[in-house]
Amino acid sequence: MYNYISKVIRYLNANSHNNKAQNVNQAEVVLLSTLAKNLDNLVEHLGSINAIITRYLDMYLMLSTDSDPANLLADMGRNLAHQDISMDINENITRIKNTFGHNSDLDIRHSSFNDTKDIVYASLYIGSLIDRGMLNDLSLALIKFDQQCRDAKRSITIDELTGYFSGLTDSSERSGYETLCDDLLSGNTVFLINGYSKFFTIATPSYVGRSVEEPTSQTVIRGPKEGFTEKTINNILLIRKRIKHKDLRVETLDIGSVTHTMVTLMYLHKTAPDKVVQEVRTRLGKIEIDGVLEGGYIEELIKDDRYSIFPTFLSSEKPDSVSAALLEGKVAILVDGTPYVLTAPALLVEFLQASEDYYHHFIISSMIRFTRFIAFFLTLLVPAVYVAVTSFHQEILPTSLLVSIASQREGVPFPGLIEALTMEFTFEILREAGIRMPRAIGPAISIVGALVIGQAAVEAGIISAAMVIVVSITAISSFAIPNYEMSNAIRAVRFILMFMAGVLGLYGVFMGLIILTLQLCKINSMGIPYMTPIAPRIKGGNKDTIFRFPLWQLKKGSPSRRGTHSSVKQQYPVVSKQKEEQVVR
Repeated sequence: MYNYISKVIRYLNANSHNNKAQNVNQAEVVLLSTLAKNLDNLVEHLGSINAIITRYLDMYLMLSTDSDPANLLADMGRNLAHQDISMDINENITRIKNTFGHNSDLDIRHSSFNDTKDIVYASLYIGSLIDRGMLNDLSLALIKFDQQCRDAKRSITIDELTGYFSGLTDSSERSGYETLCDDLLSGNTVFLINGYSKFFTIATPSYVGRSVEEPTSQTVIRGPKEGFTEKTINNILLIRKRIKHKDLRVETLDIGSVTHTMVTLMYLHKTAPDKVVQEVRTRLGKIEIDGVLEGGYIEELIKDDRYSIFPTFLSSEKPDSVSAALLEGKVAILVDGTPYVLTAPALLVEFLQASEDYYHHFIISSMIRFTRFIAFFLTLLVPAVYVAVTSFHQEILPTSLLVSIASQREGVPFPGLIEALTMEFTFEILREAGIRMPRAIGPAISIVGALVIGQAAVEAGIISAAMVIVVSITAISSFAIPNYEMSNAIRAVRFILMFMAGVLGLYGVFMGLIILTLQLCKINSMGIPYMTPIAPRIKGGNKDTIFRFPLWQLKKGSPSRRGTHSSVKQQYPVVSKQKEEQVVR
């Protein structure tokens, strides 16, 4: 730039003194109008940079001497990155290439209107993220527009071109270099116009992904078979298809400084408590992390008690379950890239309920749900009680049963605690191996492994047959828990109770249960007590906990309001004509 300006100054001096002896090559000097335009752009950028540097230097002087100058430089760099793009299209393209490291899938196409090339523009997109069909349609539209102008024998102005881009579907005019990069990484096509300080972005993302299929972790016999996918836009569609109401709100956030994951917040306005919605929104806004790859990141970062192993968000891949939660006044959190949707607040009793409970007769559903609660306590207590009774409290067993267990353990070299821990760890290894093995051979490996190892261990005298029965009952009962996260939490607590039973007997088991109950009462889910509606007890709220009452006796509303006067009671669907008219009114 310095040499360039020097040549022009020498050229002007030579002309002013009519002196041609300064060896100035006029061919190297461009038109003065182009120089003036470049100098104006340079002055504009230098002025912006100078203002930013002056501002942060003033702020730095106000800081204490203990402040780190690196933070100041980082802030300056971030602000410089948010500056508007240049009016020179070649400068912008060079900057983009340097930013993306000359990636092979970054496509840049230069084009112009009319043969005179008065208007030069460039389209930029990342080939692996866009829909080629949408891009072809967009290219044909631009060619058609250019041909119309040729037929009219007139040139296109920048105002006409920007107006045309603004009229395209899913098109928006934007500014800022960081915004341009974000649009490219989101699968959009960016158009830069030479001599224009803003750009246009058109949504052309590719929605290639898994189609709607039956959920793999929440199978049902009766009920919808649709499941969420990894695309948030598909998941929102599945929910809106079930809740066709104007109060359904959808809010989108960008979380992750590197991944820029789209996190969507859904709730029913006037149904979900404003306090809960605002709490969820505030916690999501405070997340500072490089990337979010699954909903578990969100759950761990915003849960009330971060060290509790009990889940405080209910994850589901069934649209009907999430829709039912929204109707109850809960908040749904959808994370792009995962088929699991989080709902909050979540209560303890809800982890033992299934969506299928509401699709069968209430008596059958109550019986099945009660069976799940029994399986819950069997999973938690059977190994610990067996260890405590066989080690410390043999007198509470019937004589015949005591003799049978004693005869089985006659040749076992290990105490009951070591025996139970060995079998439980072995089963956990088999369970994990069955999950990680290929789907075709995983179940066979787990079943054959359990049978062979169990029988061989009994015949070798390492463990007793009664212990195999105890571990089998525990394992089968754990499979009856509908929620996998809750099942994992109970598995962890079971080992703690087994250890306390092996040390203190039944006293240790009851002491562990008391501590567990206190811990559960302490947990909150978005400000709602985890044990609601049992503790604190809500009048009328127990009609949908262990047992399910008929739908016409249930009350709809959020968990925090169930049983209160703000809830609305459901009416029985089959009534007399007189009552039916009253219900309609």
